Amino acid sequence: MTTRPAALAGLPLLEDLGPLKNKRVLVRCDFNVPLETHDGQTIITDDFRIREAIPTLQWLKDQGATVVCCTHLGRPHGAWVPQLSVAPIAEHLGRYIDDIAVLENLRFSPGEEDNDPSTVSELIEGFDAYVNDAFGASHRTHASVVGPPAFLPSAAGRLLEKEVEVLGSLLLEPKQPFVAIVGGAKVGDKLGIVKALSEKADSIIIGGGMAFTFLAAQGRHVGASMLDESRIDDCREILSRSVEILLPTDVVALSADGEFGPGCESGDVVTYDGDIPEGWKGLDVGPLSAESFSETICSAGTILWNGPMGVFEDHRFSHGTEKVARSVAQSNGISIVGGGDSAHAAEEFGLVDQLDFLSTGGGASLEYLEFGDLPALAALRSAPNAPRRK
Repeated sequence: MTTRPAALAGLPLLEDLGPLKNKRVLVRCDFNVPLETHDGQTIITDDFRIREAIPTLQWLKDQGATVVCCTHLGRPHGAWVPQLSVAPIAEHLGRYIDDIAVLENLRFSPGEEDNDPSTVSELIEGFDAYVNDAFGASHRTHASVVGPPAFLPSAAGRLLEKEVEVLGSLLLEPKQPFVAIVGGAKVGDKLGIVKALSEKADSIIIGGGMAFTFLAAQGRHVGASMLDESRIDDCREILSRSVEILLPTDVVALSADGEFGPGCESGDVVTYDGDIPEGWKGLDVGPLSAESFSETICSAGTILWNGPMGVFEDHRFSHGTEKVARSVAQSNGISIVGGGDSAHAAEEFGLVDQLDFLSTGGGASLEYLEFGDLPALAALRSAPNAPRRK
């Protein structure tokens, strides 16, 4: 008998469902994909999450099961929003696999986000088993995520299994040195994961808008850059810990009269080494910082990257993120990208194929690494068919 990785202990997998011939299986997928409308036709601009679900769906079909998928799309909050119908997703899924039905958007039902017991009952009616393959939604206590395992034989799908195994390895036994790269806009959203990583990682690289609150905690002047004064003491406490924390020393900034973002680029752009003048807004790490970050990344045994280094959608402020992304891709270390904007950046720079693992869940991956568990995983471990933990 094959020994499971420690991260998967107690988690029922597909093989724990038993015989599935002529059984109806409900699969919770995360088909929350980006959509655009052109000439009245809805186009899926990135089908990564759909493609990642195919191994689970095909395995279930090969066992003789009738498979029905369910997913959320956007945030209709219990209202019917025609633009968020899953019809285009169901059609697109048919390009990869036949005879898979897709239920309408789960979040059209008010009971989904409220985890209403009656919504759970309606959802599982007529099904013999349940599979959760929606890692990106597994940090939610929604009806379709935590409800079915209480009533049906349940399992983690191949995608969820892989996400937990890979991310769990960071918590249990990362190859040293372990370098974490954390970026993004709001420092408040990332303080929890930075604190958790400070106990696991050898080095933490911090960029993006969140870096300026850390810089302010060091006494640096950050001009008009994004700053959360209520979090300065938290950042100061983190900086006092024994883990090595690398912050940008130089910053690419935009003048007060400038605008940034695709299609609205204006103003002067200057790189400042040290303090940022009043009125100027830092929007990317500078070239010296990017080079320093790259050197640390290239020496890593394990790399976790979550969050861009700047506003990479504007080409004037994309260089820091691109430098970091290419360093992650070219490193000999194990590279793990935590979904969200980091995944989008990796795709933008054509680096996806050079990464070892690309998570399908940004928020879920952060919460799993911060807390070591997710509501969906706890629900699956309580399913009637879950293996006993030893």
